Amino acid sequence: MPKLKTNRAAAKRFKVTGTGKFKRSKANKQHILGKKSPKRKRHLRGTVVVDQTNENQIRRMLPYA
Repeated sequence: MPKLKTNRAAAKRFKVTGTGKFKRSKANKQHILGKKSPKRKRHLRGTVVVDQTNENQIRRMLPYA
């Protein structure tokens, strides 16, 4: 079987946890921040675990993760 290529865009966006789940950063924190409240921006900090419904897609993009 040939080697599989890693999707480089996905590799930059997702990290694997110790238990094999995927972490991602939250959206809507890049620009147009003036109209967003401090509370909203604060809650957009940090990372969250990817939802189980999307996990198979990410696993396909990151075969060696």
